[in-house]
Amino acid sequence: MTVDWAAFVAAEPEFAQITEARFGAFTHHVLATLRKDGSPRTTGIEVRFLGGELWLGMMPDSLKALDLRRDPRFCLQANPGEGTGMGGGDVRIAGRAVEVADGEARAAYVKEVEPPQPFHLFRTELTEVVRTYVEDDTYLVAQVWQPGVPVRTLRRT
Repeated sequence: MTVDWAAFVAAEPEFAQITEARFGAFTHHVLATLRKDGSPRTTGIEVRFLGGELWLGMMPDSLKALDLRRDPRFCLQANPGEGTGMGGGDVRIAGRAVEVADGEARAAYVKEVEPPQPFHLFRTELTEVVRTYVEDDTYLVAQVWQPGVPVRTLRRT
């Protein structure tokens, strides 16, 4: 089961706000895709939250775009920033990326972002959002959200 960003926001508004803030704190993040042989590939990427969607834009024929065309599964890791503080925690999003070649959604993205042309644009369908952080210098806390399931919170000492 997958959902768009707006469905995640509706289901878990506070968690979604924290997630957007973590991605908004820095420009560059890490995208994991799958190569032809099934091995992982990680690359840098900028992301946008616009119109109820989480968008991934990339250069034409980039390896990550070709990976996603072949196998749409991805994992996106928020930039943790400098040092070890990771204010707001470590956040990652997993799901499927669906290419948007034309239409109103692409036109709205172009108008808002003004990306260099040509480019690939993918909207995301989420399968999981995870936030990991330290609580009270005692617990490692993991919050896990999946579509149709309430957030699970796991604590370890």
